[in-house]
Amino acid sequence: MATGPVGTPGGRLTNSGFSLRNFSRYGKVSPAQDEGLTVWLRKLFDGRGGTAEVMRPGGGGRRFPEAASPRPGQGLAETSCPADFRRPGASPATAMAEGTATAAAEPPLSTALPFPSTGPHGHRARMRDKLLERGPEALADYELLEMLLFLAMPKGDTKPLAKALINRFGSFGNVLATPTRTLLETRGLGPHSVAALKLVQASALRMMRAEVLEQPVLNNWDRLMDYLTAAIAREKVEQFRVLYLDTRNRLIADEAQARGTVNHTPVYPREVVKRALELHATALIMVHNHPSGDTKPSGPDIAMTREVKQAAAIFSIALHDHIIIGHGGWFSFRDAGLL
Repeated sequence: MATGPVGTPGGRLTNSGFSLRNFSRYGKVSPAQDEGLTVWLRKLFDGRGGTAEVMRPGGGGRRFPEAASPRPGQGLAETSCPADFRRPGASPATAMAEGTATAAAEPPLSTALPFPSTGPHGHRARMRDKLLERGPEALADYELLEMLLFLAMPKGDTKPLAKALINRFGSFGNVLATPTRTLLETRGLGPHSVAALKLVQASALRMMRAEVLEQPVLNNWDRLMDYLTAAIAREKVEQFRVLYLDTRNRLIADEAQARGTVNHTPVYPREVVKRALELHATALIMVHNHPSGDTKPSGPDIAMTREVKQAAAIFSIALHDHIIIGHGGWFSFRDAGLL
C-alpha cells in the first residue's frame, strides 16, 4: 500500500487494521522528530500485537516489530508523544487525542451497528420471543424445525439445516415421519437431533391417540382419520394395523400387525382373530397404507378383507371397516359397499 508522507493528509500509521490519522497538522517531520516518533510508536503499539508501519510514497516506510508486553499496570495513558512532535502548547494527552480524532469520532461498535448481536444466541432469543408473544401460527415450517433443532444443538445456526431437511424430504411433517435410520444418515443430523425430532413426532401422535380414546371411535370418525393419517400416511412401506374395540366401540389397542414392501403386506386372518380374542375385543377396524399415495384397493386387498370378516364372524367379532390411507386422503370399504 503506497500513501503520502507522514506529514501529508495521506500519511497514516497502521497496526493490523488500527489507524491513526490527521497527522498533517504537525507539519514536516525532521529526522530527529522521526526518530522520536519511532520510540513513541513502539510504546503506543506496545501490547497490541502486529506491526506498526509509517507508510511513504512508493510503498517505502519503516516497520516497527512487535513490542514486548507492557509493564504491569502500564497503559496507553502512560505513553507520551515526543515533545517535538506535538502542536505548540499541546499536552501529551491532547496530542494523542488529536492523533486519533477520527477513530474517536466513530461510535462504539455496539451502537454503530443496527443489530448489536448477530450471533445465534440473539437470533434464538428473538425466535423464542416470537413464539411466546405471537403464537406458533406466526412461525413458518422451517422456523418450527429450526427451533426443534435448538434442543439438540445448543450453539450454531440451525436455519440452513432446517431448510435443507425440508428441501430433501418435502415438508415439515415428512421430516418428522422419516425413518430414524434415514435421519441418522442425513448430513448435519446426529443422535441428539434425531432423538429430538422423533420425540416431537411421538408426542404429537400420543396426543392425537388420547383424543381418540376419549369417546367411541365410530362417533369420533374425523379424529380417528386424522390420527391414522398422521401415523402411517408417510410410511415408505406398507404397514397393516388393527384397531381392537370393546362392546362400546372404544379403542382397546392399536397394533401394527405387519410391515411389508412398497406395495404388499402379508396379512394372516387367523392371527388377527387370535389377537382379538386375547384382548376380549368385540369389533375390529383394519387399516393399511399405500406408499404410492393411491387409495384405490387392489384385488388382494378386497380378498383379504373378506377372509378376515368371515373368520371374525365365527367368534361374533364384527369387522366395522377396512381403511386405506394415502397421501392426503383415505378409502373406506364400508362407504364403498365392499363390506
